[in-house]
Amino acid sequence: QVQLVESGGGTVEPGGSLRLSCVASGDIRSFASMAWYRQAPGKQRDVVGVITQGGSTNYPPSMKGRFTISRDNANNTMYLHMNNLKPEDTAVYYCNAARILATRITYWGQGTQVTVSS
Repeated sequence: QVQLVESGGGTVEPGGSLRLSCVASGDIRSFASMAWYRQAPGKQRDVVGVITQGGSTNYPPSMKGRFTISRDNANNTMYLHMNNLKPEDTAVYYCNAARILATRITYWGQGTQVTVSS
């Protein structure tokens, strides 16, 4: 069973930066893709960005420019670098990974809280 563990959340002032980490229990190169999602109170869970098995990244238009996903294969870790944070970025951030075998299997972490407030 794959486990994903996020860390790095916390409280930061507007304009600040944070780096979130997601450590997987297995070899992250085995995942077809990994992604970061976020969910604010009372809202749906939205994708922040995706990194493919080949290392390509994709972001929704609203996330481009301030959020960057990277990956450290040697340490089975995916990162989310967040810059110029705004109060509306406040949410629980979740790590996601997907394997494609006979079917698509998705794994989730437990989430890490990010609060942007002065």
